[in-house]
Amino acid sequence: MRIRVIDILELLAAGLSVEQIIEELPDLELDDIKAALLYAVRKLDRPVLAA
Repeated sequence: MRIRVIDILELLAAGLSVEQIIEELPDLELDDIKAALLYAVRKLDRPVLAA
């Protein structure tokens, strides 16, 4: 089963704890959630150049 990064972010934004997410999605491990957060940070951390 593939779980999208956005799904993990939405669960965290909804107030679920990491433990609750792992309980809801037992295929996930703590390292998977950390990897999803790191991926999101790297995708969003782009400098914006003002014109």
